Amino acid sequence: MPRSFTEIVDFTTDEIYEVFDLCRRMKSGEINPKPLADKSVACIFTKSSLRTRVSFEVGINQLGGDALYITDREIQLGVRESVYDAAKVLSRYVGMIVIRTFAHSDVTGLAQHADVPVVNGLTDLVHPCQVMGDYFTVLEHKKEKKFKIAFLGDGNNVANSWLNLASRISMDLRIGTAPETPPDAALLERARANKDSSVLITDDPKEAIRDADVIYTDVWASMGQKDQAKEKEELLRKFQVNSALLVGAAADCVVMHCLPAERGREITDEVMDGPHSVVFDEAENRLHIQKAIMTFLLEQ
Repeated sequence: MPRSFTEIVDFTTDEIYEVFDLCRRMKSGEINPKPLADKSVACIFTKSSLRTRVSFEVGINQLGGDALYITDREIQLGVRESVYDAAKVLSRYVGMIVIRTFAHSDVTGLAQHADVPVVNGLTDLVHPCQVMGDYFTVLEHKKEKKFKIAFLGDGNNVANSWLNLASRISMDLRIGTAPETPPDAALLERARANKDSSVLITDDPKEAIRDADVIYTDVWASMGQKDQAKEKEELLRKFQVNSALLVGAAADCVVMHCLPAERGREITDEVMDGPHSVVFDEAENRLHIQKAIMTFLLEQ
């Protein structure tokens, strides 16, 4: 069975750092591999996208391949035909499958049955490529061995992926969120099993960001949950990343947001566009980290 990337924990700690090194060398132009030469990649998108779609399509092209954009209307995964059948059919045509969707089981099902690597571009449970690119961005800007990372807001798929990374890489992770919006309990338990990391869940934003090297936030109501926007705004308003809150963080902290941002809600303009922000660096690095992940999988 080919290697796939459905969650960060699909890679060992050593493999994660190998991907980071590959990303660094590809971004710098030191190497320019073409593992997708004469191959196509099926890009299944049941959720709308800017960064994920464009970064994958550009990356696939730069790796020598062709991207095939497939919407839910065409494939209706699990409805028009089974995940098993779709996996087997696509494996006869393409060299890799990328999928951005709602149900995590669709990704794991494809990975289980496909004869080519499958890459998770996002599910409701996790957003692994995003957080891999985020941590690579932190490594570009910071020199510490063990970072203090504060995630503020909804315990969503991005928060869950930070937990997965904490289960593989030593970090001091603080998740500031309301009691009603926690991250996934099983992923939290797995992260806390890594004795090299410390993981705090708190409803006090000041406790979460105290001396933090990295301040991270995301929209309070994720795609598919916009009907909960008002409710979540009431619950999470005190976790807004603003200048007053940043006073408690490390003086040289970096501020991150996976985008798209709802400016004025989870983050203010003065912080998003301020001197601590590396938001657009992390957006750029989605391209480089995904190229590295795809190259790594194809070389296994």
